[in-house]
Amino acid sequence: MSFPGAGRRLLGRGVRLPGAGQALASLQAAAVSTPAPALKFAPAHSAGPASGAQLRALSRGRGGAAAPSRGPPGTGRRPSGTLLLPVRGGGGSRPVGRGLMEAVGLGTCGGGDAARGAEGRPAPEARVHFRVTRFIMEAGVKLGMQSIPVATACAIYHKFFCEIALDAYDPYLVAMSSLYLAGKVEEQHLRTRDIINVSNRYFHPGSEPLELDSRFWELRDSIVQCELLVLRVLRFQVSFQHPHKYLLHYLLSLKNWLNRHSWQRTPVSVTAWALLRDSYHGGLCLRFRAQHIAAAVLYLALQAYGVEVPAEAEAEKPWWQVFSEDLTKPVIDNIVSDLIQIYTMDTEIP
Repeated sequence: MSFPGAGRRLLGRGVRLPGAGQALASLQAAAVSTPAPALKFAPAHSAGPASGAQLRALSRGRGGAAAPSRGPPGTGRRPSGTLLLPVRGGGGSRPVGRGLMEAVGLGTCGGGDAARGAEGRPAPEARVHFRVTRFIMEAGVKLGMQSIPVATACAIYHKFFCEIALDAYDPYLVAMSSLYLAGKVEEQHLRTRDIINVSNRYFHPGSEPLELDSRFWELRDSIVQCELLVLRVLRFQVSFQHPHKYLLHYLLSLKNWLNRHSWQRTPVSVTAWALLRDSYHGGLCLRFRAQHIAAAVLYLALQAYGVEVPAEAEAEKPWWQVFSEDLTKPVIDNIVSDLIQIYTMDTEIP
């Protein structure tokens, strides 16, 4: 069995995983066959608890007028119009995310059985979150962001839509504000103009940077206002404990346990880092502890390459429980199942 989507956009941009054995095959079968509860869709007019009349105007997918905004210094106030930023690959000019907003309801905190629709297929909102977080990661790379700020931006985005109905606000606008906010949280400050130019190039490949006209200032003001909305909805709790530092320590320990030749001939560390990065396409960072995610992606990388930890059969406890005493096999299986679901979506979403 090979990972669906391996060697394509995900999994470290080209890192391929060979067969992972019967254990992973059964996990994938369980992930696909597990029925999900019926989704409860929010009414079209619903809005989040933190939204007011002016804040709801930030929703570009509804075609409403934006809140009054400031122009360039010295120009005074002016009315704002609806910002149109076409979805990448779409034709014509339409509000951002308009084509992705059909039949979506409350957020599912990014994963698990609640993110699967009928016949085990990903629910519509999970597909939207996958697309938008892919945008966050690509934009983060082009902006020169490090791994932790990008992970924070994805976590902010997922946490926001755990609190707010997906169709209440434009997800791409929330994503741009999440990048801007994550830069502040992780002390890697970004300029709004850079975020706007990178986003414009993402939706319009080969285009020139936007002129400093009314359209630019509308988008700039929308990002800033949406940042305040995100902070309010999340009650200013925008710091997260990421699995990266735990995975680094686990890899160093595992390297000392394994045979040197086994470690050198299999890219376990590269694959584990790629799996961790790809996990942010879903909401695993909100559903599981950081230590558990780090151990689970390392477990999956070892299983994928058939690498065994020496003397594990004679040990009193499995190696992953040495790293985290409260970690159990069902938790690992749940994390692996959600990761497989992410790679399955990668094959289904263009």
